[in-house]
Amino acid sequence: MMNKLKFHPAADSFPLMDGKRFMELCEDIKEHNQREPITIQDGMILDGRNRYNACIALGIEPITKSFAGDPWAYVWSLNGERRDLVAEQRYLIWKFCNENSEAWQAERERIAEEANRKRSEAMRGVPYAPKGEERKLEKVVGQSVLLPSPPKSEPGKQAKAAASQTNAGAVARGDRLAAERPDLAEHVRKGEMKPAEAHRAMKKDEVKEKVKELPTGKYRVLYADPPWSYNDKQAVKGEYGTGTGAADGHYPTMTLSELKALGVSGIAADDSVLFIWATCPLLEDALSLASAWGFKYKAQFVWDKIKHNMGHYNSVRHEVLLICIRGSCVPDNNKLYDSVQSIERTEHSRKPEVFREIIDALYYLGPRIELFARGVPPRNWEAWGNESMG
Repeated sequence: MMNKLKFHPAADSFPLMDGKRFMELCEDIKEHNQREPITIQDGMILDGRNRYNACIALGIEPITKSFAGDPWAYVWSLNGERRDLVAEQRYLIWKFCNENSEAWQAERERIAEEANRKRSEAMRGVPYAPKGEERKLEKVVGQSVLLPSPPKSEPGKQAKAAASQTNAGAVARGDRLAAERPDLAEHVRKGEMKPAEAHRAMKKDEVKEKVKELPTGKYRVLYADPPWSYNDKQAVKGEYGTGTGAADGHYPTMTLSELKALGVSGIAADDSVLFIWATCPLLEDALSLASAWGFKYKAQFVWDKIKHNMGHYNSVRHEVLLICIRGSCVPDNNKLYDSVQSIERTEHSRKPEVFREIIDALYYLGPRIELFARGVPPRNWEAWGNESMG
């Protein structure tokens, strides 16, 4: 039995088979023997890692062959069409192979140029100088041929999509992930993380960076629609995934401990009011959060959305807006608004403007701020949050 071989870095561009598929491969080799040889370059396995591991597990001497050309182009040509790769992962693997292939080609060109220079000096007694044109190595199995090449330019999304056998959307997302979070891109490429999970993690970090500092003022009226994190991880759609369902698919969420750590109590006046939105599953968390921010629950409004949403225990068609007080902060207006407001819901998580109007009518005195705000705030409001345009 041969000594156990290491894997070539190019081979590790692609993830290994999972347990079930590997066991099926072992059974196939056991029954039909090894039908495809394992490719070796520089004493390392370039292609056939799974076959090699199966042979080792079965106690079979592996059949091998050698390859002397571009290892990165070689592994991509053999594995680029694997059906177990999702689009963005496929593109990131192609990007990784392509960049390393270009580096490999450049090094071979440098070596060839150096050899030509030394040969010219030895034969003619004069220094060798290339004649103007840039040169590159053509990718030929088992050999390298010097050919003239035009100046390089960065290929567009469509060219990258065609080369990587994926789509332009996956190219754009993959380029952004690789540029901004190469660590996450590496996890996706290796199959350790799904692309949607990586983009959610990146977006969450962006949110933390944008909202790490609260304003320094003191506010009498606070209005909050926290980006609650749910345990329900349904498939999602939009920028962060594919499908429909969980909040993570529509905006970056925060855990209860992260929300509590924001230090909202530091910007609330001694006598102030907090209006905070809560969904039915997280009512207890909302009360806990209000308490952590220094407020005590007093009453609530119910938003009847008219349209139903699927829930685990019933068909949910409402959310609640909790009214919580710090110190003494009774309304400036003694008008009593109906506690149930029936307004048909629109886009995900968007709250009807009528609730802000009710808040302004009840508490028309003092500075006010909307936390986790979207868009441009009304003239008399300040706004804070990653989607705020104020």
